[in-house]
Amino acid sequence: MSDTLDEGRRCRMLTILDAGHREGLAGEADLSIPSARVVRILEALMALHGRPAAFRVDNGPELTAEHVVEWCASQGMAIHDIPPGTPAQNASIERFNRRYRTEVLDASLFESIAEVRPLSEAWLTSDNHERPHESLGQVPPLTFLPRHQTAGQSPFGLAT
Repeated sequence: MSDTLDEGRRCRMLTILDAGHREGLAGEADLSIPSARVVRILEALMALHGRPAAFRVDNGPELTAEHVVEWCASQGMAIHDIPPGTPAQNASIERFNRRYRTEVLDASLFESIAEVRPLSEAWLTSDNHERPHESLGQVPPLTFLPRHQTAGQSPFGLAT
């Protein structure tokens, strides 16, 4: 995802969702998020949650970059690309991103990326621990099924 700071500079957000359990795993915000950083974020998530069999990704350049593709191959993970113009194929992350945009990005004018980060983290924590999800029987993701019990069983969904 991308947005614009009050001063006019563009900022980027990398959102990662466990599509099976609706748990938001990451909401990284910065002025740019190169493919090497995407790999570092994925490595950190794998250390916490285990290795997924696959990643479902949109066509953001940092997600389709050769570095990310080669790293996934070296880890034995498939990449499932979502073709441009077919957001329904990645509906979970699209819904997640819509709520993130509405409740964080569109709710404030940000003067710097440093203002975006704590609000993103707080929103992600609230979404995982407090917000009931209809698809999970009206309970939050971490109430529905603690992540540590199912590490590696659901593909991550990534979007920029």
